[in-house]
Amino acid sequence: MKHITFFLYSLFFLHFAQAQTGLTVGPPRLYFTANSGQNQSELLEVTNPSKDYTLELSVSFQDWEYSEYGDNVLAQAGTLSNSCAEWISVSEPFFMLNPGETKQLTVNLQVPSAFVYTDATPVHTAMLFVTQLNPKEGQDRDGANIRVAVRSGVKVYHRFPDRNNPDLEIQNLRYLPQDSTSSFLEASFEATGNVWLEGEITVELLNQDSGDKIRLEKQNFFCLPHDKRKHYIALPKDLQAGEYLASVVMSYGDNNRIKIGELIFKHEND
Repeated sequence: MKHITFFLYSLFFLHFAQAQTGLTVGPPRLYFTANSGQNQSELLEVTNPSKDYTLELSVSFQDWEYSEYGDNVLAQAGTLSNSCAEWISVSEPFFMLNPGETKQLTVNLQVPSAFVYTDATPVHTAMLFVTQLNPKEGQDRDGANIRVAVRSGVKVYHRFPDRNNPDLEIQNLRYLPQDSTSSFLEASFEATGNVWLEGEITVELLNQDSGDKIRLEKQNFFCLPHDKRKHYIALPKDLQAGEYLASVVMSYGDNNRIKIGELIFKHEND
């Protein structure tokens, strides 16, 4: 049930490499709202935090989507049905940053004039990468010589101005015992609106034998329209045996819309 996303790997690699070289890019997401034939620009800030190393950098694009488990899955630019990679241009596709220097790039998205909105593809996405072209010599933790280069990704989202209805439906909840020290709740849901979702999942457990309540730590979730998702919530390792009522609350959208699902399950300690 372990699903390591691309971004987790990237952040780990960047942390490991930062003793050698580094790169700061922000914001992590760019949002565009434009109709067919319109264009819109946003600013992206790139910083070289090194004190002694000049960075040679390039900008490139790929497609991305979420897997069933919320992982980021990359694809070649222009190959996914929701791609907007070919609509995007930047002011400087290749540039250099001296030590400590910051540069602002203008990212422009031009929606084709002939493009027609469809419910099948209500939003469009791409991944913008800033990549170091001049790797720096370094050593790994074992002392072996390596060449270190960093890459930072920024998600790009596009929607139409009159399409902004985030919604979802909880389809199923399941209790999944694994072993004596780990068990999970599986929440299956589908994004039924016409825009991306950013929200939180809150779970409260009621022990129906003792009346004790346990509120689990909130978890964030992200998805795109039509995504069908399985989200796993780890239950406390020291959860007492008994019959429980699990209340799963999913809040999302600017107005904090809420959907609630409930599940009764029996937890046993082997």
